[in-house]
Amino acid sequence: MFRIWARTFKDNRMLQDTVIQNDNPELSRTKKVFAALDSVCYEFDLSRPVWLDKNIADFKRNSKVRFTQDSFIDTIDFDYLELQVLEED
Repeated sequence: MFRIWARTFKDNRMLQDTVIQNDNPELSRTKKVFAALDSVCYEFDLSRPVWLDKNIADFKRNSKVRFTQDSFIDTIDFDYLELQVLEED
């Protein structure tokens, strides 16, 4: 089982959160993360953020990433979107 917790924050307060689960053993970890990000963006009605080098490095190091306004093309009404891996196969 692969689960990712997604949250949006504004002024250090959580606005929204959801947990995305993926049980497909045929997908790689990267594909599971991208699928989860697509689901989060659909659920939160967001454009898909761009993975910058700092985002990739943070995710590899901590299994956690924050997307700020720099990662979005559209204007966002929160400070950042955070994804954190809760459970991996």
